Amino acid sequence: MKSKADAQVWAQQITEHMARTAGIETDPTTVDAFFSPCTGKNGEAASDDRYILMYSVKSQVPRAQHPEAVRKIRDMLAGEGLTVKGYRETVEGKPDALVDASHPDSRYSATASTSGSADRVYLRITTPCLRDVEAPG
Repeated sequence: MKSKADAQVWAQQITEHMARTAGIETDPTTVDAFFSPCTGKNGEAASDDRYILMYSVKSQVPRAQHPEAVRKIRDMLAGEGLTVKGYRETVEGKPDALVDASHPDSRYSATASTSGSADRVYLRITTPCLRDVEAPG
């Protein structure tokens, strides 16, 4: 159980930690915090106040530095107990970095990746299904 406000602050702290680890700075004007209702494996919607938060922010980073930045984030996430599910540094010989990891206990996922064709690194946290403690009822 976590209020939506608390979940957003927590996700922001994690993405800032990822950025500091990589030696990059996030751009607060690019923050996107999207709350969606939880759905079951058959597409059924929860009738209570459960939600998933998808929080993302971008950072201006020269494309040539993406592999190094994402490698540092990968190593930090693995060192903090997350399981790395996917990793790459290049696509067709060009910098196009990605790390995708998940926490085995709290089940949140953390992603750092090249964002499109620009000199941006995209940092994202996705929570598991949480219940809003501040919702009525």
